[in-house]
Amino acid sequence: MTATPFHATVLGAPRIGPNRELKRATEKYWAGTLDRTGLAAVAAGLRRDTLTSLVAAGLDSVPVNTFSYYDQMLDTAALLGALPARVAGVADELDRYFAAARGTADIAPLEMTKWFDTNYHYIVPEIGPATRFTLNPGKILAELAEARELGVPARPVLIGPLTFLLLSKAVDGADAPISRLDELTEVYAELLGTLADAGAQWVQIDEPVLVTDISADAPALAERVYSRLGGLNRRPAIFVASYFGDPGAGLSALARTPVEAIGVDFVYGPNTAIASVPQLASKTLVAGVVDGRNIWRTDLRAALAKLAALRDSAQTVAVSTSCSTLHVPYSLEPETGLDDTLRSWLAFGAEKVAEVATLARALRDGPAAVAQQIAASDAAVASRASDPRLHNAALRTQIAELTAAGSRRGSAAARRAAQDERLQLPALPTTTIGSFPQTVDIRRARASLVAGQIDQAEYTKRMQDEIAAVIALQEDLGLDVLVHGEPERNDMVQYFAERLDGFFATSNGWVQSYGSRCVRPPVLFGDVTRPDPMTVPWARYAQSLTDKPVKGMLTGPVTILAWSFVRDDQPLADTAYQVALAIREETVDLEAAGIAIIQVDEPALRELLPLRDADKPAYLDWAVGAFVLSTSGVADGTQIHTHLCYSEFGEVIGAIAELDADVTSIEAARSHMEVLDDLNAIGFAGSVGPGVYDIHSPRVPSAQEMTGSLREALEAVPAQRLWVNPDCGLKTRKTDEVVASLRNMVTAARTVRN
Repeated sequence: MTATPFHATVLGAPRIGPNRELKRATEKYWAGTLDRTGLAAVAAGLRRDTLTSLVAAGLDSVPVNTFSYYDQMLDTAALLGALPARVAGVADELDRYFAAARGTADIAPLEMTKWFDTNYHYIVPEIGPATRFTLNPGKILAELAEARELGVPARPVLIGPLTFLLLSKAVDGADAPISRLDELTEVYAELLGTLADAGAQWVQIDEPVLVTDISADAPALAERVYSRLGGLNRRPAIFVASYFGDPGAGLSALARTPVEAIGVDFVYGPNTAIASVPQLASKTLVAGVVDGRNIWRTDLRAALAKLAALRDSAQTVAVSTSCSTLHVPYSLEPETGLDDTLRSWLAFGAEKVAEVATLARALRDGPAAVAQQIAASDAAVASRASDPRLHNAALRTQIAELTAAGSRRGSAAARRAAQDERLQLPALPTTTIGSFPQTVDIRRARASLVAGQIDQAEYTKRMQDEIAAVIALQEDLGLDVLVHGEPERNDMVQYFAERLDGFFATSNGWVQSYGSRCVRPPVLFGDVTRPDPMTVPWARYAQSLTDKPVKGMLTGPVTILAWSFVRDDQPLADTAYQVALAIREETVDLEAAGIAIIQVDEPALRELLPLRDADKPAYLDWAVGAFVLSTSGVADGTQIHTHLCYSEFGEVIGAIAELDADVTSIEAARSHMEVLDDLNAIGFAGSVGPGVYDIHSPRVPSAQEMTGSLREALEAVPAQRLWVNPDCGLKTRKTDEVVASLRNMVTAARTVRN
């Protein structure tokens, strides 16, 4: 297959819009205030702007089909005719797609979980005996034609068959989805022919599963698949991309096939053994030397040295980001509040594309051609190495002393006795995970404070009014353990980052978490300390309004790391313990303020789990250690809760027990309580609150439905250890949905309790 070589590219691009235009348009479509034509116009504009900006930046191969209305795995399921049968009755194609993602009043959505070790969530396809793979290429062909009309050197991007099947879920008694690999490969063969007919010179097929240990057979399966696809007479040139780590044996397997290009992530797989793969000498090596998922400026001198060393191992070396820039904000340009030194350390999406183009030019014309850019990079590297904000010796000594002491609280039995006496809760106590809806009034008050239209005193009063309303609502609903609703928090990580030294919060650094949900990860750039209490006044005020216990709500150290852009100049464990010390100080102050229950959320515990089995024990050791440090400063009578959500929990189930929380609430609604069997298998003895309904769907489950979920949970967990709660926070839901769902939840708990 002859195709024009390329030298500068990225593996994918964000799609939500630099100002979240797609989020707003999609949510208006869901609400019925924007029609299909209006939504399509917003989407087309975003695609056009992305394509033309990448070409203007100097890329000579541009990814297409990376746009999505919701998720790329869901797009792939639609492409392959693998949407679940329960959405087939939805006549409209786009509404059928959204029904699979979000559910409807009558249709349960597909499950959702984390995309490898990132904070992006993907929709988990279901593969059952009735699934019949059929090609539906309308979306990819339309976007390819759109790009070609703009004169863009377009390269369609696909999730590979191996990754698609290994990340899918078997249903209805089906064999493991990977058993359908040969059948699915033929559908991909048909698709490649279709793309060739449409004028595609190159196609990118993503197989990030090769950097994991999900399947020991993955390298051999990859060789089988790409020998078949590479052997087709009618196809574009094939570029197989791996990312998020070292593909290991998968690299050699791919190199033995006829594919023309292979992508390797040299940021997260820096020691990938290229020299030992002689077959690369006839291929293009797409070298991911610019970090696609963190925001630090590339050390251009080091990257050029790496690229120069790779030249002897491949026919052509092309420069790329390590993965799609979906995981970083669009541009550094809107961040006007940074000091010049800190700004010099950073590169967001647009800056990373520029770095790729700079490196490609240096590789072609020599370093002298980009001497100015290399000098600026050298200065940034030197500045980070010497900045005092990154080197707090006293903090490091304090953490070393605390961890050496190895402090833990009393035994689980002793804690339970003390807490039962203090709290006097009924069987099957009801609560929520923490946040209540962020209403228009809350957002307006926050914007008014930022704009200087109201002062801090007025803002505090408005937030207290919201807290009082939420407390009154919960008492009316009959919940047993209350929360203050978190109206003052823009985000469960950003809120704390804005109050801890060593962080800064961006003004427009939005990235997609799932669907229309966007987050603005803070940047953890230096050593972390807590100047003042962060949540105590709000919790104290909420508790003053009720005789029922109010939970203090904190975010755990691992989650703060996972949902931030974290410094890369020291081990993650060191940074985690710094954050843990700050959270520990907050728990002690909450306890002193009379708060009897403190929840330290760790929804991202699974998210940071290394992709290779050999690296997992060390991670779990420090992740558990950081949580224990953050929660072991309070007395036995203070009840510690934690919350985990949207993960494959089996891999971290032992660590969940080692966290030693008194109560663990956990996502279980979409997975139908499957996690409880995993907990029982390891002898988990703590109290547990499996989510009885899914808050990521707008549907309101009936009391009868939740009663059934509770009875199902009671088959695995005794009543004295079972809590009743939704599966996640309620921030993104509408108030009427929340009230109706919680009322049904309380009814269900009382029904089962009686």
